[in-house]
Amino acid sequence: MRLSRIDYRVLPVIGCLMLISLLVISSMTSQMEGDGTVFWTPLVKTQLRWFCLGWAVYFAAALFDYRRLRQWSLFLYIAAILLLLGLFFVSPIQNVHRWYRIPHFASIQPSEQAKLVVVIALSWFLERKGAAVHTLGAALQMALIAGVPFLLILKQPDLGTALVLFPISLTLGYVAGIHRGALRVAVGCGIAALCVVAFFFLGILDHEKMRPYFTKVMKEYQYERLNPNTYHQKAAQTAIAVGGLTGLGWRSSEFSGRKWLPYAHTDSVFAAYGEEFGFLGIAFLLFLFYALIYFSFQVAAAAKDPFGRLLAAGLAAYLAMHVLVNCAMMCALLPITGVPLILVTYGGSSLMTTMAALGLLQSIYSRRFMF
Repeated sequence: MRLSRIDYRVLPVIGCLMLISLLVISSMTSQMEGDGTVFWTPLVKTQLRWFCLGWAVYFAAALFDYRRLRQWSLFLYIAAILLLLGLFFVSPIQNVHRWYRIPHFASIQPSEQAKLVVVIALSWFLERKGAAVHTLGAALQMALIAGVPFLLILKQPDLGTALVLFPISLTLGYVAGIHRGALRVAVGCGIAALCVVAFFFLGILDHEKMRPYFTKVMKEYQYERLNPNTYHQKAAQTAIAVGGLTGLGWRSSEFSGRKWLPYAHTDSVFAAYGEEFGFLGIAFLLFLFYALIYFSFQVAAAAKDPFGRLLAAGLAAYLAMHVLVNCAMMCALLPITGVPLILVTYGGSSLMTTMAALGLLQSIYSRRFMF
């Protein structure tokens, strides 16, 4: 049985992250019940149901032979594009085209699944190119494969989700040995964009003074995301700072608990956790994420076929970028764009995709001795 060959070191790490999620969600939502001592709030129960479903997805993906994804890559990619296009033909939710609302069930965010599909499609494409992967033509085709879903997700608008595709594509291009000149240009553009953002958030560039120049090429709402002085940014910093070294204790938060931190159980769950468990708690959380990502890159190193190696590297980059971007947003190093903290943020779409990614990593690992 293939499950006997998976890396069981990952399971307690996932379990600890899920437990942290339930603790924070319970703490942040218990006041909605009018009783600060209740643990099983409606959102906690819903998240637990998502976790149970997520484990089923995990073991199903671990049992699945990842090599069969080669045959499904093109179909999955076309389906993802159609789902992203279809969002613009249904009624928006919260004034944006990000979700399909399924009556009596939940809202589905196809951009989350699209990130996983892009990893699969790029891995398949780069393996197929073989020796031609080093050409400029292959680099341009790779940019097109990643660029179409990038633009559709950006149009929703969902800047954070779209931008996650960029470093994932760079990681896959580097592992595959894509055209070095094209890779350098892409990395240079990414570094330049990060520098501009850093200059805003470090106070080197004044947000108001730069407005006339940037709004010539950006829409007003897009430029506002570069504002380091929004209430959400300041509230996240305050919550983390209030936590100090050891935190205020579970259910003892003074800032987040009074609902002064927006989206405390979703986008801002890292800041809410930091207030209750402090720097030491954050260090433990980051250690868990480090272990998860380290084990994931180990799978890429152990894979015996090019498709498995590329797929594992892309999935590991997918996990790493969500952690880095979410933590950076809450620490006022990046604009807040709604990137979830994997396995901790409340919600089902991101969780299902993450568990599927982790399951596929285990599928690759358990078949590392098969040819």
